[in-house]
Amino acid sequence: MSHLSERPEKPVVGVSMPHESAVQHVTGTALYTDDLVQRTKDVLHAYPVQVMKARGRVTAVRTGAALAVPGVVRVLTGADVPGVNDAGMKHDEPLFPDEVMFHGHAVAWVLGETLEAARLGAEAVEVDLDELPSLITLQDAIAADSYHGARPVMTHGDVDTGFADSAHVFTGEFQFSGQEHFYLETHAALAQVDENGQVFIQSSTQHPSETQEIVAHVLGVPAHEVTVQCLRMGGGFGGKEMQPHGFAAVAALGAKLTGRPVRFRLNRTQDLTMSGKRHGFHATWRIGFDAEGRIQALDATLTADGGWSLDLSEPVLARALCHIDNTYWIPNARVAGRIARTNTVSNTAFRGFGGPQGMLVIEDILGRCAPQLGLDPRELRERNFYRPGQGQTTPYGQPVTQPERITAAWQQVLDEAHFTDREREIAAYNAAHPHTKRALAITGVKFGISFNLTAFNQGGALVLIYKDGSVLINHGGTEMGQGLHTKMLQVAATTLGIPLHKVRLAPTRTDKVPNTSATAASSGADLNGGAVKNACEQLRARLLQVAASRLGSNASDVRIVDGVARSLGSDEELAWDDLVRTAYFQRVQLSAAGYYRTEGLHWDARTFRGSPFKYFAIGAAATEVEVDGFTGAYRIRRVDIVHDVGDSLSPMIDIGQIEGGFVQGAGWLTLEDLRWDTGDGPHRGRLLTQAASTYKLPSFSEMPEEFNVTLLENATEEGAVFGSKAVGEPPLMLAFSVREALRQAAAEFGPKGTGVELASPATPEAVYWAIESARQGGTAGNGGVRGAAVSDGGRARSGAKALSGA
Repeated sequence: MSHLSERPEKPVVGVSMPHESAVQHVTGTALYTDDLVQRTKDVLHAYPVQVMKARGRVTAVRTGAALAVPGVVRVLTGADVPGVNDAGMKHDEPLFPDEVMFHGHAVAWVLGETLEAARLGAEAVEVDLDELPSLITLQDAIAADSYHGARPVMTHGDVDTGFADSAHVFTGEFQFSGQEHFYLETHAALAQVDENGQVFIQSSTQHPSETQEIVAHVLGVPAHEVTVQCLRMGGGFGGKEMQPHGFAAVAALGAKLTGRPVRFRLNRTQDLTMSGKRHGFHATWRIGFDAEGRIQALDATLTADGGWSLDLSEPVLARALCHIDNTYWIPNARVAGRIARTNTVSNTAFRGFGGPQGMLVIEDILGRCAPQLGLDPRELRERNFYRPGQGQTTPYGQPVTQPERITAAWQQVLDEAHFTDREREIAAYNAAHPHTKRALAITGVKFGISFNLTAFNQGGALVLIYKDGSVLINHGGTEMGQGLHTKMLQVAATTLGIPLHKVRLAPTRTDKVPNTSATAASSGADLNGGAVKNACEQLRARLLQVAASRLGSNASDVRIVDGVARSLGSDEELAWDDLVRTAYFQRVQLSAAGYYRTEGLHWDARTFRGSPFKYFAIGAAATEVEVDGFTGAYRIRRVDIVHDVGDSLSPMIDIGQIEGGFVQGAGWLTLEDLRWDTGDGPHRGRLLTQAASTYKLPSFSEMPEEFNVTLLENATEEGAVFGSKAVGEPPLMLAFSVREALRQAAAEFGPKGTGVELASPATPEAVYWAIESARQGGTAGNGGVRGAAVSDGGRARSGAKALSGA
């Protein structure tokens, strides 16, 4: 076992414990960024001047009337920026734009003594606009050939030969929606300037170092004059990886110009209408199978809706392409990607970061093709799994390690869910109930862990031991409710060999751990855990030397367990507090900076080849649903999940992440329906679903009636911290089983062997139209056409050409 993976005697990792801030969360005492306003004197409030048009050139911004509003202190415009007027890493996101690019784009910000004064001041600002034509939908952009960013192409094998060798070839299209993050805490920042002009920003950000970088270049100052701290976030889900930077820059600019603290917080409507979403996608595809239903070739084009600027669209698209295989061996593939430029908010990272979109395409293909092939969907999926000992690689050339876990997790779900018995029960139920139908579907997940950009796969930490034996850890990861800090406390206590109560964790700050990566890509525990462990190992090595001198033994024979140092073969012991005190008086350094870099990664973005991932997270889920034939309404009766988290660092945290990720995925796939005004009227481009009243989120009524989650056992991950695996993003994609169960239930309303298309999100309305399609014998709803058998050179082929709209 590798040194990084090995666990010592009586480890604190692997023990189920609640979130480190759970009590504060439920009692309301946990502080978030905007709570700090009440503890800060003379705070000014920032409010956006939004232009409610989809696109137009700004010809004038008149601020005189706003400055006359009582309580208004200043109006920030582009003329006030001393550095670079841009909030993006691609330099395509003007902080104060001279061209409005989406409905609700902010062109100026008003600072007021109160939030109400700032709001009234923003209403008084006059903006002249020359309206320009706008592209709102993905179809608009495709028709107009409106794209930006890279256009990668991933190739593997010989696609033309693969199709020539296929007994069955199908073609189709699929468009599916994005998703709103809807974190509980909206975007927020609080900026202050000290007597030396240095800026301190409290920000609700997943990437403090990048927030620091953007603020510094907006202000035209070096990074060491800007410090960013993140106490905690009330959710992030990727929405606070890139998008907080400009908002923090507005607050910092205001503080710099006025000398007073500036508070920035979007209300819910502003957050919904001004911040980016998960990328919606359009896919066209052609797939070939052999006579046994094994994939021979795939040719596809994925188009992501990037919105008005690039943001993180390029790496999101790259990850989508890298995950189009999911758990399936595709010997010949050609997959092209492109990013549509539309006049909507700039879409951004969201849990899974393109992986869910890529996987959804292949899962939809298999769900649609299974009836055409005369195969049970479960059987079709099983026949195409990656297999051990075959030397199979992904379409981008990375060997698939641990393919046996794909089958192991799958089989464990089948067993624990009593899948075969329940299929028989469901068949009997469906035969006896003409107006309601049930279905049971199973899907798997194989998700690559690491940032696609190799440079981001590094982490840092600073660990301090005080004279009384207490320990303070700092690391570069941020806490958004996912339990990262809890795991880091467990890692530190385990590595040092001390009880958990001896360790405290400080808020994430750029002046403690510099140049950190975003807490994203499910890599938070891997990167920061490796760094914390490294720092603690440095300290433990020093303390073992001190203990050895006191115990009269060699340092290699000393063990620190439960806060007591003992030498092998001796009853003599030295308490942790005494050991630390002794080390101090011997002038032994009691602080250490830790560092970790993920080994074995390489990626060529130009050729789209390499091994960008440290390992793959594996899982499987079975979902049973019941559908009403009159309305399309449905309920999730039962979910069974087996998920691979390696040797869990914190089982209770990991199970919570699996449950939460699954429910969020089910929300994306079945409920959350983003709608924009696509008409040519005065509100063109306006987000119509801009509140919880119109944007449906998962609630208790959508929770499975029975929810079983099991962690895959005997799953140590070599080369990862204490043998663990990432857990944040992969479980979201287990929710494909919900969508596939709904597809199968809708098909049950038609003749045996009927196949249906299903829009995404699969709202009750969409399910109803799929049911109507099934009743007509499988004619697709949403404008599709039934496939017809055709002859091709003497080879029997099934051509299923269809369209599934969102």
